Amino acid sequence: MKITVLAGGVGAARFLAGLVRCVDPADVTAICNVGDDLEWHALHVSPDIDTVLYTLAGREGDEGWGIRGDGTVTLDALRELGGDAWFRIGDRDLATHLRRTAILRAGGTLSAATATLARALGLRTVVLPVTDDPHPTMVLTGEGELPFQEYFVRRRAHDEVRGFRFPGAAEATPAPGVLDALAGADVVAIAPSNPFVSIGPLLEVAGVRDALASADGHRVAVSPIVGGQAVKGPAAAMLRSLGHEVSAVGVARLYRGLVDTFVLDAVDAALVPAVAALGLRAVAVDTMMRGEEGRERVARAVLEAVTA
Repeated sequence: MKITVLAGGVGAARFLAGLVRCVDPADVTAICNVGDDLEWHALHVSPDIDTVLYTLAGREGDEGWGIRGDGTVTLDALRELGGDAWFRIGDRDLATHLRRTAILRAGGTLSAATATLARALGLRTVVLPVTDDPHPTMVLTGEGELPFQEYFVRRRAHDEVRGFRFPGAAEATPAPGVLDALAGADVVAIAPSNPFVSIGPLLEVAGVRDALASADGHRVAVSPIVGGQAVKGPAAAMLRSLGHEVSAVGVARLYRGLVDTFVLDAVDAALVPAVAALGLRAVAVDTMMRGEEGRERVARAVLEAVTA
């Protein structure tokens, strides 16, 4: 069974980690968001890609990002020297960005750099950036337009979100393998990621939305909203400020026409009829991914939902 996952950050990485415990990792392709990418002290940082890589390699930090047990000697020294240190980069994490940047400066693509890093970490899962082109997410707020990491990390997602802009979308093309992975999959899963800033940027790349809409495989999405709250991150606040219902139903509406099945948490079982009314098959299961067993349990539940 070939499975393609549209992936954002922590939630997607944990879902993927559970999935590769259920099926052959080589049969899984992750298409990753690059809207969070930034240049940090002349280094190319790809936070969502790295979260997926580190988690699949069993190295993710306790908060879901970075590398477990990593130090901050370099960052602390940079701060002492008066350098810009608001974006936290660990010492071992720094090596990833040095390696990626070297590949890019030598004329390689982000796809090539990602494949090199995945091989070095011993991964068999295919990890792809959605595009090799610059494709930043800009967040529109009452304080003006902010690059995503300025909004999310530096300002701690405190600003009310009024919209998004993707200035690179008009010229961004899918990275090699992206459209084939969508067309050739038996299952295409939208991970439990923020629909606006994790999944939304993927769908803005030319051809990706259409490829998902026309995919022959069974298409399924997992809700990142449980009991009216985001499992992690600002998804609930974004739904609210943008005028959407803050619930699994609100997320399901965003994916109408793009998925066949929508998986919501068991605590939201009462919402199954409302999701079904959107023309989607609705399945309520425990979607909380606590530990390795929890990640595997959720992945198995999603696979069972699409094969039942």
